[in-house]
Amino acid sequence: MKKQLLSTSAIALGVAMAAPASAQQWDVAFGGFVNTHVGASDVDLPSGSTADLDGVNVFTNSEIIFQPSVTLDNGLTFGVNVQLEALNAGSEPDDNEIDESYAYMESDTLGRVEAGSHNSAGYLLSKGAPTVGSMAINSPSISAFVPFVSGQGFRQAGISSYTEVAGNNDVQRISYFTPSFNGLTVGVSYAPSSAGNASNNAPVDFNSTSDVTDIFDIGVAYDQSYGGVDVGLSARWGTGNSNFSAVDDPTTWSIGANLGVNAFTFGGSYGENDNGGAGGVGDNEGFSLGVAYDIVGPWSVGLETYQGELKTALNNSDYETYKLAASRDLGPGVSWDVYYAYVETNNGAVAGNPKVEGNVLATAINLSF
Repeated sequence: MKKQLLSTSAIALGVAMAAPASAQQWDVAFGGFVNTHVGASDVDLPSGSTADLDGVNVFTNSEIIFQPSVTLDNGLTFGVNVQLEALNAGSEPDDNEIDESYAYMESDTLGRVEAGSHNSAGYLLSKGAPTVGSMAINSPSISAFVPFVSGQGFRQAGISSYTEVAGNNDVQRISYFTPSFNGLTVGVSYAPSSAGNASNNAPVDFNSTSDVTDIFDIGVAYDQSYGGVDVGLSARWGTGNSNFSAVDDPTTWSIGANLGVNAFTFGGSYGENDNGGAGGVGDNEGFSLGVAYDIVGPWSVGLETYQGELKTALNNSDYETYKLAASRDLGPGVSWDVYYAYVETNNGAVAGNPKVEGNVLATAINLSF
């Protein structure tokens, strides 16, 4: 599906409605977060390895987020979201750089249009197991303490149900989200290419033999309360055109659910990446399950797991992790976590199927502003 089909009419309508001059001024707001983890690891490495990964490590995830916006007299809000990675070096390829950067237009009646470097609508509307604290295991973050050997790609279901087509991340795209209709929100996205932010500086070669182009995503989320029971559901699907030789078009899909009863929240998700061999990456699948409990007062506790699999030529590679966590609210924008995690991964693409497993006992201070 070509890019001209997505939301050009919505943008034109928004610009036309915004034509009258507004006396309103911009609200130049900023915020961000800093999550600092200190953990002791006990890691078992494959036979023959000379590395020693037992000990204490520090993991930090932090961003400064600039969010200027203005609401015009006709009710339309225009704004920008720029996320600056507040690290000099780390596990993210864009550390010490801009993470996401996009402009948006929204109103209560028209919905929201986003354009720029951002995740897809399907990704943003997805739900998963409830997470207590700032260490996510439905993601690769825990590898800061126990390294992966499984070879799964980023934004792939082998390590997270929050997937993207062919594992693309924060590429240039345009998205539209409907207003909420009794708790139901639908979002669609179009990205010209999976090549990354560099595509912002040159036109996309739609015949490139090393790229996935014309990426389309759709997501649906539903949130509603029934007699004190909170229900959250999500589903997403996405596909793109493979330009790799003899490789099928990649797709991804996932479903997720949350159920809140009294102080308990139960949830889970399941996702797949059918890559067709795009970029040499095999098919991925995985699921999350978890429960969280808000104790009367400042504490919450939770137990969750993620189980993922990457299909390889020799044997399947697996990612398996469990986390037991508690978090205490210390004040506005300040919380303290303690958690234990067990992680096990293996690499079925390598002869001998090498395995890494480890235990982590950690604490974290989380600041958001």
